[in-house]
Amino acid sequence: MTQQKQYPHYIDLKPVLHVEGVVRLPGSKSISNRTLLLAALAEGTTTIHDLLASDDTQVMLGALRALGVKWEQVDERTHIVHGAAGTLPVHEADLFMGNAGTAIRPLTAALAVIGGDYTLHGVARMHERPIGDLVEALNAVGTQIEYTGVEGFPPLRIRRGHIHAQTMSVRGDVSSQFLTALLMSAPLMAKANPVTIKVEGELISKPYIEITLNLMRRFGVTVKQGGWESFTVEPGQNYVTPGSINVEGDASSASYFLAAGAIGGGPVRVEGVGRDSIQGDVRFADALEAMGATITRGNNWIEAKSNGVLKAIDADFNHIPDAAMTLAVAALYAEGTSTLRNIASWRVKETDRLAAMATELRKLGARVEEGPDYISVTPPAEIQPATIDTYDDHRMAMCFSLASLDGAARRGNRMRINEPACVAKTFPDYFDAFASIERTELF
Repeated sequence: MTQQKQYPHYIDLKPVLHVEGVVRLPGSKSISNRTLLLAALAEGTTTIHDLLASDDTQVMLGALRALGVKWEQVDERTHIVHGAAGTLPVHEADLFMGNAGTAIRPLTAALAVIGGDYTLHGVARMHERPIGDLVEALNAVGTQIEYTGVEGFPPLRIRRGHIHAQTMSVRGDVSSQFLTALLMSAPLMAKANPVTIKVEGELISKPYIEITLNLMRRFGVTVKQGGWESFTVEPGQNYVTPGSINVEGDASSASYFLAAGAIGGGPVRVEGVGRDSIQGDVRFADALEAMGATITRGNNWIEAKSNGVLKAIDADFNHIPDAAMTLAVAALYAEGTSTLRNIASWRVKETDRLAAMATELRKLGARVEEGPDYISVTPPAEIQPATIDTYDDHRMAMCFSLASLDGAARRGNRMRINEPACVAKTFPDYFDAFASIERTELF
Protein backbone atom coordinates (compact mmCIF):
# COMPACT_ATOMS: atom_id res chain seq x y z
CA MET A 1 0.00 0.00 0.00
CA THR A 2 1.03 3.62 -0.57
CA GLN A 3 3.18 5.21 2.15
CA GLN A 4 1.27 8.09 3.71
CA LYS A 5 2.80 11.51 4.36
CA GLN A 6 3.77 12.27 7.96
CA TYR A 7 2.54 15.53 9.57
CA PRO A 8 3.46 17.36 12.80
CA HIS A 9 0.83 18.08 15.44
CA TYR A 10 0.11 21.46 13.87
CA ILE A 11 0.93 23.56 10.81
CA ASP A 12 1.35 27.35 10.90
CA LEU A 13 0.14 29.19 7.81
CA LYS A 14 1.34 32.72 7.14
CA PRO A 15 -0.87 35.34 5.47
CA VAL A 16 -0.74 35.09 1.68
CA LEU A 17 -1.16 38.12 -0.58
CA HIS A 18 -1.72 36.34 -3.89
CA VAL A 19 -2.35 32.84 -5.21
CA GLU A 20 -1.90 31.56 -8.74
CA GLY A 21 -1.07 28.25 -10.38
CA VAL A 22 -2.21 24.80 -11.46
CA VAL A 23 -3.11 21.90 -9.17
CA ARG A 24 -3.47 18.29 -10.30
CA LEU A 25 -6.22 16.81 -8.15
CA PRO A 26 -6.03 13.47 -6.36
CA GLY A 27 -8.62 10.89 -7.40
CA SER A 28 -12.18 11.16 -6.16
CA LYS A 29 -12.83 9.29 -2.89
CA SER A 30 -16.43 8.56 -3.87
CA ILE A 31 -15.46 7.17 -7.25
CA SER A 32 -12.41 5.30 -5.88
CA ASN A 33 -14.21 3.28 -3.21
CA ARG A 34 -17.23 2.54 -5.38
CA THR A 35 -14.94 1.39 -8.19
CA LEU A 36 -12.93 -0.86 -5.87
CA LEU A 37 -16.02 -2.67 -4.61
CA LEU A 38 -17.58 -3.01 -8.07
CA ALA A 39 -14.30 -4.35 -9.44
CA ALA A 40 -14.18 -6.87 -6.59
CA LEU A 41 -17.74 -8.03 -7.32
CA ALA A 42 -17.26 -8.12 -11.10
CA GLU A 43 -16.33 -10.96 -13.38
CA GLY A 44 -12.83 -10.41 -14.78
CA THR A 45 -9.83 -8.26 -13.98
CA THR A 46 -10.09 -4.46 -13.75
CA THR A 47 -7.20 -2.03 -14.12
CA ILE A 48 -7.92 1.14 -12.14
CA HIS A 49 -5.98 4.29 -13.07
CA ASP A 50 -5.55 7.28 -10.72
CA LEU A 51 -7.08 5.62 -7.66
CA LEU A 52 -7.01 7.97 -4.69
CA ALA A 53 -4.20 7.15 -2.25
CA SER A 54 -5.74 7.99 1.13
CA ASP A 55 -6.85 6.56 4.46
CA ASP A 56 -10.35 5.76 3.17
CA THR A 57 -9.15 3.84 0.11
CA GLN A 58 -6.58 1.99 2.22
CA VAL A 59 -9.47 0.88 4.45
CA MET A 60 -11.36 -0.49 1.44
CA LEU A 61 -8.28 -2.15 -0.05
CA GLY A 62 -7.48 -3.75 3.30
CA ALA A 63 -11.04 -5.03 3.69
CA LEU A 64 -11.06 -6.53 0.18
CA ARG A 65 -7.78 -8.30 0.85
CA ALA A 66 -9.13 -9.68 4.13
CA LEU A 67 -12.16 -10.95 2.17
CA GLY A 68 -9.91 -12.83 -0.24
CA VAL A 69 -10.12 -10.45 -3.19
CA LYS A 70 -6.76 -10.33 -4.93
CA TRP A 71 -5.36 -6.98 -6.01
CA GLU A 72 -1.99 -5.45 -6.66
CA GLN A 73 -0.59 -1.97 -7.02
CA VAL A 74 1.38 -1.78 -10.25
CA ASP A 75 2.72 1.74 -9.75
CA GLU A 76 1.79 4.94 -7.93
CA ARG A 77 -1.23 5.54 -10.18
CA THR A 78 -2.37 2.02 -11.16
CA HIS A 79 -4.10 -0.83 -9.31
CA ILE A 80 -5.33 -4.17 -10.67
CA VAL A 81 -8.29 -5.89 -9.00
CA HIS A 82 -9.14 -9.52 -9.76
CA GLY A 83 -12.91 -9.78 -9.52
CA ALA A 84 -14.64 -12.53 -7.55
CA ALA A 85 -17.72 -12.64 -9.83
CA GLY A 86 -20.43 -11.80 -7.30
CA THR A 87 -18.95 -13.71 -4.39
CA LEU A 88 -16.32 -13.12 -1.73
CA PRO A 89 -13.76 -15.91 -1.23
CA VAL A 90 -13.45 -15.50 2.57
CA HIS A 91 -16.67 -16.13 4.52
CA GLU A 92 -15.47 -15.17 7.99
CA ALA A 93 -13.57 -11.95 8.73
CA ASP A 94 -13.12 -9.13 11.22
CA LEU A 95 -12.95 -5.85 9.31
CA PHE A 96 -11.65 -2.52 10.61
CA MET A 97 -13.33 0.30 8.67
CA GLY A 98 -11.65 3.35 10.21
CA ASN A 99 -13.98 6.32 9.67
CA ALA A 100 -14.70 5.53 6.01
CA GLY A 101 -18.43 5.87 5.35
CA THR A 102 -17.86 5.21 1.64
CA ALA A 103 -16.40 1.82 2.62
CA ILE A 104 -18.50 0.52 5.53
CA ARG A 105 -21.94 1.25 4.10
CA PRO A 106 -21.69 -0.47 0.67
CA LEU A 107 -19.60 -3.28 2.19
CA THR A 108 -22.25 -3.89 4.85
CA ALA A 109 -24.88 -4.37 2.15
CA ALA A 110 -22.69 -6.58 -0.04
CA LEU A 111 -21.58 -8.80 2.86
CA ALA A 112 -25.11 -9.16 4.20
CA VAL A 113 -26.45 -10.22 0.80
CA ILE A 114 -23.58 -12.58 -0.07
CA GLY A 115 -23.61 -14.09 3.42
CA GLY A 116 -20.98 -15.26 5.86
CA ASP A 117 -19.85 -14.39 9.35
CA TYR A 118 -18.39 -10.89 9.51
CA THR A 119 -17.79 -8.16 12.05
CA LEU A 120 -17.34 -4.52 11.03
CA HIS A 121 -16.04 -1.83 13.36
CA GLY A 122 -14.09 1.42 13.18
CA VAL A 123 -12.77 4.38 15.12
CA ALA A 124 -14.86 5.95 17.89
CA ARG A 125 -16.46 8.50 15.55
CA MET A 126 -17.53 5.73 13.13
CA HIS A 127 -19.48 4.20 16.03
CA GLU A 128 -21.38 7.52 16.30
CA ARG A 129 -22.30 7.69 12.60
CA PRO A 130 -25.77 6.30 11.83
CA ILE A 131 -26.24 3.12 9.82
CA GLY A 132 -29.64 2.05 11.17
CA ASP A 133 -31.66 2.99 8.10
CA LEU A 134 -29.48 0.78 5.92
CA VAL A 135 -29.53 -2.13 8.38
CA GLU A 136 -33.32 -1.94 8.76
CA ALA A 137 -33.81 -1.90 4.97
CA LEU A 138 -31.62 -4.99 4.59
CA ASN A 139 -32.98 -6.94 7.55
CA ALA A 140 -36.53 -6.34 6.29
CA VAL A 141 -35.72 -8.52 3.26
CA GLY A 142 -34.01 -11.32 5.14
CA THR A 143 -30.44 -10.36 5.92
CA GLN A 144 -29.13 -10.96 9.43
CA ILE A 145 -27.27 -7.91 10.75
CA GLU A 146 -26.92 -7.26 14.46
CA TYR A 147 -25.63 -4.27 16.41
CA THR A 148 -22.92 -5.22 18.87
CA GLY A 149 -22.83 -1.76 20.46
CA VAL A 150 -25.46 1.00 20.34
CA GLU A 151 -28.52 0.20 18.24
CA GLY A 152 -28.48 2.06 14.93
CA PHE A 153 -24.69 2.42 14.80
CA PRO A 154 -21.61 0.30 14.12
CA PRO A 155 -20.03 -2.01 15.18
CA LEU A 156 -21.99 -4.72 13.35
CA ARG A 157 -22.14 -8.51 13.21
CA ILE A 158 -23.32 -9.99 9.92
CA ARG A 159 -24.44 -13.62 9.53
CA ARG A 160 -25.94 -15.49 6.61
CA GLY A 161 -29.60 -14.63 6.06
CA HIS A 162 -32.36 -15.74 3.67
CA ILE A 163 -32.94 -13.02 1.10
CA HIS A 164 -36.41 -12.40 -0.33
CA ALA A 165 -35.93 -8.97 -1.85
CA GLN A 166 -38.41 -7.73 -4.41
CA THR A 167 -39.33 -4.40 -2.88
CA MET A 168 -37.15 -2.54 -0.40
CA SER A 169 -37.47 0.90 1.15
CA VAL A 170 -34.92 3.21 2.72
CA ARG A 171 -34.91 6.73 4.10
CA GLY A 172 -33.22 9.22 1.82
CA ASP A 173 -32.88 12.21 4.14
CA VAL A 174 -29.94 11.14 6.36
CA SER A 175 -27.26 9.90 3.96
CA SER A 176 -27.31 9.06 0.26
CA GLN A 177 -24.75 6.34 1.04
CA PHE A 178 -27.57 4.10 2.31
CA LEU A 179 -29.24 4.14 -1.11
CA THR A 180 -25.86 3.74 -2.83
CA ALA A 181 -25.19 0.63 -0.73
CA LEU A 182 -28.54 -0.92 -1.64
CA LEU A 183 -28.16 -0.08 -5.33
CA MET A 184 -24.70 -1.62 -5.54
CA SER A 185 -25.88 -4.85 -3.88
CA ALA A 186 -29.20 -5.04 -5.75
CA PRO A 187 -27.86 -7.09 -8.70
CA LEU A 188 -26.68 -9.70 -6.17
CA MET A 189 -30.29 -9.99 -4.92
CA ALA A 190 -32.08 -9.82 -8.30
CA LYS A 191 -31.54 -13.43 -9.26
CA ALA A 192 -35.03 -14.47 -10.40
CA ASN A 193 -37.08 -11.31 -9.80
CA PRO A 194 -36.53 -7.59 -10.18
CA VAL A 195 -35.57 -5.65 -7.06
CA THR A 196 -37.15 -2.23 -6.52
CA ILE A 197 -35.78 0.18 -3.94
CA LYS A 198 -38.19 2.90 -2.82
CA VAL A 199 -36.93 6.10 -1.21
CA GLU A 200 -38.79 7.47 1.78
CA GLY A 201 -38.71 11.24 2.15
CA GLU A 202 -36.46 13.67 0.33
CA LEU A 203 -33.32 12.15 -1.18
CA ILE A 204 -30.30 14.25 -0.25
CA SER A 205 -27.03 14.49 -2.17
CA LYS A 206 -28.59 13.30 -5.44
CA PRO A 207 -25.34 13.88 -7.41
CA TYR A 208 -23.71 11.11 -5.37
CA ILE A 209 -26.43 8.70 -6.52
CA GLU A 210 -25.69 9.78 -10.08
CA ILE A 211 -22.07 8.74 -9.51
CA THR A 212 -23.25 5.33 -8.28
CA LEU A 213 -25.57 4.76 -11.25
CA ASN A 214 -22.89 5.89 -13.71
CA LEU A 215 -20.32 3.47 -12.31
CA MET A 216 -22.79 0.58 -12.17
CA ARG A 217 -23.41 1.13 -15.90
CA ARG A 218 -19.67 1.04 -16.50
CA PHE A 219 -19.66 -2.41 -14.89
CA GLY A 220 -22.59 -3.64 -16.98
CA VAL A 221 -25.64 -3.07 -14.74
CA THR A 222 -28.42 -0.65 -15.63
CA VAL A 223 -30.96 0.72 -13.15
CA LYS A 224 -34.45 1.88 -14.09
CA GLN A 225 -35.40 5.09 -12.30
CA GLY A 226 -38.81 6.29 -11.26
CA GLY A 227 -37.60 9.83 -10.72
CA TRP A 228 -35.75 9.98 -7.41
CA GLU A 229 -38.44 7.94 -5.65
CA SER A 230 -37.73 4.43 -6.91
CA PHE A 231 -34.94 2.43 -8.53
CA THR A 232 -35.36 -1.02 -10.14
CA VAL A 233 -32.71 -3.59 -11.06
CA GLU A 234 -33.92 -6.30 -13.43
CA PRO A 235 -32.82 -9.91 -12.87
CA GLY A 236 -29.97 -11.57 -14.73
CA GLN A 237 -27.57 -8.62 -14.59
CA ASN A 238 -24.08 -9.30 -13.30
CA TYR A 239 -21.13 -6.99 -12.82
CA VAL A 240 -18.56 -7.41 -15.59
CA THR A 241 -15.24 -5.60 -15.76
CA PRO A 242 -14.95 -2.70 -18.20
CA GLY A 243 -11.30 -3.74 -18.57
CA SER A 244 -9.87 -0.47 -17.35
CA ILE A 245 -11.31 2.60 -15.71
CA ASN A 246 -9.97 6.05 -14.88
CA VAL A 247 -10.85 7.72 -11.59
CA GLU A 248 -11.70 11.41 -12.01
CA GLY A 249 -9.97 14.00 -9.87
CA ASP A 250 -11.82 14.77 -6.65
CA ALA A 251 -14.31 17.57 -7.22
CA SER A 252 -14.74 18.19 -3.48
CA SER A 253 -10.98 18.75 -3.18
CA ALA A 254 -11.15 21.10 -6.15
CA SER A 255 -13.33 23.45 -4.10
CA TYR A 256 -10.44 24.67 -1.91
CA PHE A 257 -8.28 25.73 -4.83
CA LEU A 258 -11.13 27.25 -6.82
CA ALA A 259 -12.15 29.23 -3.74
CA ALA A 260 -8.51 30.28 -3.28
CA GLY A 261 -8.48 31.67 -6.82
CA ALA A 262 -11.77 33.50 -6.22
CA ILE A 263 -10.47 35.02 -2.96
CA GLY A 264 -6.76 35.50 -3.54
CA GLY A 265 -6.51 36.80 -7.09
CA GLY A 266 -5.75 33.78 -9.25
CA PRO A 267 -6.10 32.41 -11.72
CA VAL A 268 -5.95 29.00 -10.08
CA ARG A 269 -6.66 26.01 -12.30
CA VAL A 270 -7.53 22.50 -11.11
CA GLU A 271 -6.90 19.57 -13.45
CA GLY A 272 -8.75 16.26 -13.28
CA VAL A 273 -12.34 17.50 -13.41
CA GLY A 274 -14.11 19.60 -16.00
CA ARG A 275 -17.43 20.46 -17.57
CA ASP A 276 -18.25 16.78 -18.27
CA SER A 277 -17.45 15.45 -14.78
CA ILE A 278 -19.80 12.82 -13.31
CA GLN A 279 -19.39 14.44 -9.87
CA GLY A 280 -22.00 16.84 -8.63
CA ASP A 281 -19.48 18.83 -6.61
CA VAL A 282 -18.23 20.53 -9.79
CA ARG A 283 -21.36 22.68 -9.28
CA PHE A 284 -19.40 24.36 -6.51
CA ALA A 285 -17.95 26.50 -9.31
CA ASP A 286 -21.49 27.74 -10.06
CA ALA A 287 -21.78 28.99 -6.47
CA LEU A 288 -18.48 30.87 -6.80
CA GLU A 289 -19.78 32.44 -10.00
CA ALA A 290 -22.91 33.53 -8.13
CA MET A 291 -20.60 35.18 -5.59
CA GLY A 292 -18.92 37.13 -8.38
CA ALA A 293 -15.82 35.08 -9.21
CA THR A 294 -14.74 34.49 -12.80
CA ILE A 295 -14.94 30.78 -13.70
CA THR A 296 -13.64 29.15 -16.88
CA ARG A 297 -14.28 25.48 -17.70
CA GLY A 298 -12.54 23.00 -20.00
CA ASN A 299 -13.02 19.30 -20.67
CA ASN A 300 -10.68 18.28 -17.85
CA TRP A 301 -10.04 21.50 -15.93
CA ILE A 302 -11.76 24.39 -14.16
CA GLU A 303 -10.19 27.77 -13.40
CA ALA A 304 -11.16 30.51 -10.95
CA LYS A 305 -9.96 34.05 -10.44
CA SER A 306 -11.07 37.04 -8.46
CA ASN A 307 -13.34 39.65 -9.95
CA GLY A 308 -13.33 42.04 -7.02
CA VAL A 309 -15.11 41.66 -3.70
CA LEU A 310 -17.21 38.50 -3.37
CA LYS A 311 -20.94 38.87 -2.88
CA ALA A 312 -22.79 37.09 -0.08
CA ILE A 313 -24.79 34.02 -1.06
CA ASP A 314 -28.04 32.56 0.29
CA ALA A 315 -28.86 29.20 -1.25
CA ASP A 316 -29.80 25.54 -0.79
CA PHE A 317 -26.71 23.31 -0.81
CA ASN A 318 -28.34 19.93 -0.25
CA HIS A 319 -26.85 18.79 -3.58
CA ILE A 320 -23.22 19.58 -2.67
CA PRO A 321 -22.94 19.35 1.14
CA ASP A 322 -19.21 18.51 1.26
CA ALA A 323 -18.11 21.29 -1.08
CA ALA A 324 -20.51 23.71 0.61
CA MET A 325 -18.23 23.70 3.66
CA THR A 326 -15.69 25.62 1.60
CA LEU A 327 -18.28 28.34 0.97
CA ALA A 328 -18.72 28.86 4.71
CA VAL A 329 -15.08 29.99 4.89
CA ALA A 330 -15.24 31.87 1.58
CA ALA A 331 -18.11 33.83 3.18
CA LEU A 332 -15.47 35.55 5.34
CA TYR A 333 -14.44 37.43 2.20
CA ALA A 334 -17.94 38.37 1.01
CA GLU A 335 -19.87 41.56 1.62
CA GLY A 336 -22.93 40.80 3.71
CA THR A 337 -24.30 37.70 5.41
CA SER A 338 -24.12 34.36 3.61
CA THR A 339 -26.56 31.56 4.48
CA LEU A 340 -26.05 27.92 3.53
CA ARG A 341 -29.33 26.00 3.77
CA ASN A 342 -30.54 22.38 3.81
CA ILE A 343 -27.25 20.97 5.08
CA ALA A 344 -28.46 18.83 8.00
CA SER A 345 -26.27 15.98 6.71
CA TRP A 346 -23.24 17.95 8.01
CA ARG A 347 -24.19 16.74 11.49
CA VAL A 348 -23.57 13.03 10.73
CA LYS A 349 -20.28 13.32 8.87
CA GLU A 350 -16.74 12.86 10.22
CA THR A 351 -17.76 15.28 12.96
CA ASP A 352 -20.83 17.45 13.59
CA ARG A 353 -19.70 19.88 10.91
CA LEU A 354 -22.36 22.50 11.64
CA ALA A 355 -21.26 22.83 15.24
CA ALA A 356 -17.55 22.60 14.38
CA MET A 357 -17.75 25.16 11.58
CA ALA A 358 -19.65 27.63 13.78
CA THR A 359 -17.12 27.26 16.61
CA GLU A 360 -14.07 27.78 14.43
CA LEU A 361 -15.51 30.65 12.36
CA ARG A 362 -16.25 32.52 15.60
CA LYS A 363 -12.56 32.24 16.51
CA LEU A 364 -11.84 34.33 13.40
CA GLY A 365 -14.24 37.06 14.53
CA ALA A 366 -17.20 36.09 12.34
CA ARG A 367 -20.75 36.37 13.59
CA VAL A 368 -22.35 32.96 13.09
CA GLU A 369 -25.90 31.67 13.41
CA GLU A 370 -26.12 27.87 13.55
CA GLY A 371 -29.48 26.22 12.93
CA PRO A 372 -30.60 22.59 12.72
CA ASP A 373 -29.91 22.51 8.98
CA TYR A 374 -28.33 25.86 8.09
CA ILE A 375 -25.48 28.20 8.93
CA SER A 376 -25.29 31.98 8.45
CA VAL A 377 -21.92 33.73 8.38
CA THR A 378 -21.36 37.47 8.72
CA PRO A 379 -17.70 38.32 8.17
CA PRO A 380 -15.65 40.35 10.66
CA ALA A 381 -14.09 43.69 9.75
CA GLU A 382 -10.73 41.93 10.10
CA ILE A 383 -10.06 38.20 10.15
CA GLN A 384 -8.40 37.36 13.45
CA PRO A 385 -5.40 35.04 13.82
CA ALA A 386 -6.53 31.74 15.29
CA THR A 387 -5.68 28.19 16.22
CA ILE A 388 -8.09 25.98 14.33
CA ASP A 389 -9.20 22.66 15.77
CA THR A 390 -9.91 20.08 13.09
CA TYR A 391 -11.99 17.44 14.96
CA ASP A 392 -10.23 14.67 13.02
CA ASP A 393 -12.12 15.96 9.97
CA HIS A 394 -10.13 16.44 6.78
CA ARG A 395 -12.49 19.06 5.39
CA MET A 396 -12.18 21.28 8.45
CA ALA A 397 -8.40 21.39 8.02
CA MET A 398 -8.56 22.15 4.30
CA CYS A 399 -11.36 24.72 4.53
CA PHE A 400 -9.67 26.86 7.16
CA SER A 401 -6.40 27.09 5.25
CA LEU A 402 -8.30 29.62 3.10
CA ALA A 403 -8.52 32.05 6.03
CA SER A 404 -4.83 32.84 5.50
CA LEU A 405 -5.53 34.45 2.11
CA ASP A 406 -5.80 38.12 1.27
CA GLY A 407 -8.96 39.02 -0.62
CA ALA A 408 -10.40 42.15 -2.14
CA ALA A 409 -12.62 42.69 0.92
CA ARG A 410 -10.23 41.91 3.78
CA ARG A 411 -6.90 40.41 4.67
CA GLY A 412 -6.34 36.87 5.83
CA ASN A 413 -4.29 36.22 8.91
CA ARG A 414 -1.98 33.71 10.55
CA MET A 415 -3.64 30.34 11.04
CA ARG A 416 -2.46 27.42 13.11
CA ILE A 417 -4.12 24.20 11.92
CA ASN A 418 -4.11 21.56 14.64
CA GLU A 419 -3.69 17.86 13.76
CA PRO A 420 -3.27 18.45 10.00
CA ALA A 421 -2.67 14.71 9.43
CA CYS A 422 -6.46 14.32 9.15
CA VAL A 423 -6.17 15.42 5.49
CA ALA A 424 -4.81 11.91 4.78
CA LYS A 425 -8.44 10.76 4.62
CA THR A 426 -8.75 12.18 1.09
CA PHE A 427 -5.77 14.41 0.21
CA PRO A 428 -2.52 13.47 1.98
CA ASP A 429 -0.48 16.12 0.13
CA TYR A 430 -3.01 18.93 0.57
CA PHE A 431 -0.77 21.43 2.35
CA ASP A 432 2.01 20.94 -0.21
CA ALA A 433 -0.49 21.58 -2.99
CA PHE A 434 -1.82 24.65 -1.17
CA ALA A 435 1.71 26.01 -0.75
CA SER A 436 2.36 25.49 -4.47
CA ILE A 437 -0.15 28.21 -5.44
CA GLU A 438 1.13 30.78 -2.93
CA ARG A 439 2.87 33.60 -4.76
CA THR A 440 3.41 36.30 -2.11
CA GLU A 441 3.55 35.81 1.65
CA LEU A 442 3.18 38.48 4.30
CA PHE A 443 5.72 38.05 7.08
